[in-house]
Amino acid sequence: MTIEKPDNLVELFESATEKFANNRLFGTKDIKSGEFNWITYSDVKKRVNNFRSALASLNIQKGDAVGIISGNRVEWAVAAFASYGLVARFVPMYESENQSTWEYIIKDAAVKFLLVSSPAIYEEIKHLKNEIETLEHIYVIDTTGEQSMKYLEALGEKENVPSIIPNVSDIAALIYTSGTTSDPKGVLLTHGNFASNARAGYRRYKNELDENAVSLSILPWAHSYGQTAELYNWLYFGGAIGFMQNMDTLADDFVKVKPTFLIAVPRVFNKIYAGIHQKMEDEGGFKLKLFNKTLKAAREYRLKEGKVGLGTKLMYGIGNKLVLSKIRERFGGQLKGSITGSAQMNNEVTYFFADIGVDVYNCYGLSETSPAITMNSPESNKIGSVGSALEFIDIRIDKSMVDDDSEDGEIQVKGPNLMVGYHNKPQETKEVFTEDGWLRTGDRGKLDKDGFLYVTGRFKEQYKLENGKYVFPSAIEEDIVLLPYVEAAMIYGEGRPFNVCIVVPDQAVLRKTAQFLDVKTDVTKLIHLPNVQEFMAKEIRKSLKEKYGGYEIPKQFIFTEEAFTVENGLLTQTLKLKRRLVIERYKDQIEALYN
Repeated sequence: MTIEKPDNLVELFESATEKFANNRLFGTKDIKSGEFNWITYSDVKKRVNNFRSALASLNIQKGDAVGIISGNRVEWAVAAFASYGLVARFVPMYESENQSTWEYIIKDAAVKFLLVSSPAIYEEIKHLKNEIETLEHIYVIDTTGEQSMKYLEALGEKENVPSIIPNVSDIAALIYTSGTTSDPKGVLLTHGNFASNARAGYRRYKNELDENAVSLSILPWAHSYGQTAELYNWLYFGGAIGFMQNMDTLADDFVKVKPTFLIAVPRVFNKIYAGIHQKMEDEGGFKLKLFNKTLKAAREYRLKEGKVGLGTKLMYGIGNKLVLSKIRERFGGQLKGSITGSAQMNNEVTYFFADIGVDVYNCYGLSETSPAITMNSPESNKIGSVGSALEFIDIRIDKSMVDDDSEDGEIQVKGPNLMVGYHNKPQETKEVFTEDGWLRTGDRGKLDKDGFLYVTGRFKEQYKLENGKYVFPSAIEEDIVLLPYVEAAMIYGEGRPFNVCIVVPDQAVLRKTAQFLDVKTDVTKLIHLPNVQEFMAKEIRKSLKEKYGGYEIPKQFIFTEEAFTVENGLLTQTLKLKRRLVIERYKDQIEALYN
């Protein structure tokens, strides 16, 4: 296979900053005014040149590790592309991570230069410079003086060290996966991995994405999904990226940035879907009737491509103006579509957003595959699937791990997107590859006759009940959290006679539920009242009844006011459940349910 140019991130960046020099690239919210300030591709290139020269003056060379502890921001991209221009390895870390994980990654990756976002983080990790032999420099973004990034950029402006073009096989980054039962693993990804994957994704959307495309950056670039799908992909067509301030300001950020396309995860759309439906239920009366009739007309209009009767056409026209346009305005009014990964999107949620005019496309991948393997797109889309293989990527289904007659098995992959391996972990690397060079994803799925992939579960997550029947918990959980009463849920039942479910209620909705039940109790105590628990359990079972077998529907529940969050360690940085840790946290209550 001939590898196309640009086959590395340095040439991709330099080509983009020359071709789209005057285009907006990054937008950052001004805390005081609330407005977004934008800088151009040319502005970013100057900062990258300066910072690369500064790193070179600190003797950062090919193969050295440059670490960063920061959320998405201009300086993240500047540090990344400056490092790539010296053929150094970039090692991103999450801000919302514990100190021991930072220490482990800095030591394991042999970080030589570390950039941190704030003085507070600097105070937490400054002692590591005396404890980790490789760590020579720590600098801070949001500060002034000789320890600041600005100071280094000013020094670099006088040096002018040209970039070095990496080979396709040179390591670009170490992406550390979240370790739930063991230490994090550093995924070694090359320049060729990233460049080929971003190009392949762009080609699926080249009719949708151009210089006018705008993204609101929600997902962390410390994960390969955000990096490849947003940061590197956007360089191919000269689009703009605005940075979300935080999750609490998301609604305002949508309106200010006016994104045309989003890189997201299903959880974002699930919450919006549940919120819209709950709001309409609260409104009731005429507004609720209009909302439901509009959705019905919109779905018929979409499915029949506008070839509907006069009554439906009139209803759609009125509803689109009075209802759907107002929903779209909550996204800034310009959003046309989104691609979601990390988990399977619920079909009903997908249909809902398509009906209101925002198409959501499922994709699938892993950190180990840079990350995209398959993708749906406007020209090639099957709702319920995660799409077909991207160019130059092959998929096979290995049924050796399945002990039944089903047509699915382990999804295995080959292509230019496969990682080199896990850093410093030769045994784990050997185990994740087959003898003939295919990467074992650990996910269970099947291919249809058209090559579309359907993910049916994860071998690490699936379990057998006492009766021998398999359960894939994530699909059940995704349906449960669509209920407005539920913020999060986890199914458990391995080797047990039945499933149980740990439920985190939505506190805001719970207040309204209490009003409905005429319960006058403090909201933090509501979830412990028997009648509230009975009400929520009944609603959960009812929502699952027609879709799942009786053995899959949970028989008993644990209700808790403690949310599953990144901060308390129960979610990964990409918002996936750390199942073993949740089970450990609630093991006594789980045992009590079975006893």
